[in-house]
Amino acid sequence: MYRTRLPQLDGGLFVTDGGLETTLIYHRGLELPDFAAFVLLNDDVGTSELRRYYEPYVRIARERRLGLVLDAPTWRANPRWAAKVGYDSEALDRLNRKAIDLMVDLRGAAVGAGPVVISGCVGPHDDGYSPVTLLGADEAAKYHEEQIATFAATEADMVTAMTMTYVEEAIGVARAAERHALPVAISFTVETDGRLPSGHDLGAAIEAVDAATGAAPGYYMINCAHPTHFATAVASGEPWVERIGGLRANASALSHEELDAAEELDMGDCDDLARRHAAVRDLLSNVAVLGGCCGTDHRHVEAICAAWGDLAARA
Repeated sequence: MYRTRLPQLDGGLFVTDGGLETTLIYHRGLELPDFAAFVLLNDDVGTSELRRYYEPYVRIARERRLGLVLDAPTWRANPRWAAKVGYDSEALDRLNRKAIDLMVDLRGAAVGAGPVVISGCVGPHDDGYSPVTLLGADEAAKYHEEQIATFAATEADMVTAMTMTYVEEAIGVARAAERHALPVAISFTVETDGRLPSGHDLGAAIEAVDAATGAAPGYYMINCAHPTHFATAVASGEPWVERIGGLRANASALSHEELDAAEELDMGDCDDLARRHAAVRDLLSNVAVLGGCCGTDHRHVEAICAAWGDLAARA
C-alpha cells in the first residue's frame, strides 16, 4: 500500500509497539527460544497470544487518531537464528509470510486510526548487544536478502532493521531492501556513551550508511537504549540528526551488559520515560514514529505518545 511513499515521512505522529519479547516472556510467561517470537506463529494459540500483544497498540492509534506502524514479530526470523531454534528455510519463509498476514489482519482492526504501515522487522545476524561475527556489507546484503525477499512477496510496506550494532550490516540490509524495492528504516542501538557497540559515533554511522547507499534508508531510528544514553548525541544539532525519524527506547537506564546480567525485568518509570522523550523532542524535529523496546509495554508507549503529542499541540 505504501511502498512508493511512506506516510510517516509526511508529518504526523505514528505509534508502534513496545518490548515484544520482554512482554511475552515476563508478563505472559511464554517461552521464546533465543528471544524468537516468530515461533508462536506455528499454532493458533501462539498466534492468538501475538494478536493479544498488538491489540493495545492498535487501540492507542485508534483512540488518539495516530498513524500506526505494525512491526512484524520477525526480529529473529532470519537464517542463523532460525537454524539455532530448529527451523529451515522453507519453514522460515512460511512463518515470515504468516507474520505479515497477521499484521494485515490487525490493520483491518485499526479503523479510525491514521495510516497503518506494515513493516517486516529484520534483526541482526549476531547478538544485538555484542556481536562476535561481523559481516562485510556484501555479506550482510546476501545474508538478509532471504528474509527481505519473502517480505517483498507479501503485503509488507517496508522493512525495519532493528538493533543494528555496526555500520556494515546496516549497509547490507539497506542494499538488500533496495534490490527488492522495499523502503527501509535502519535502527541503531547505542551504549550508555551514545556510541554503537562497535564504537562508532551515532552520527558517523548514519553518515556512513547514507554515503554507501545513496541515502537509501527512508529514515533512521534509535532502539534498545534509554534516552539518557542518546540525549547528548542528538543535541549536536548536526545535519545527521534530521535523518532520525523514530525512537524505540528501553524502559531501563541500565547498560546492555547490566541488562544481560539482570534476573528480573526493569520496567523503569512510565512517567519519567515520557518526560525524557519530551525533553529531546525539540532536538528531534523529524521523529514521527514512537514505540518502545526492552521492558516497555503499551503503558510506556501511551505515556510517551501523550507527552510528545501534547508538546506538538502547544507548538
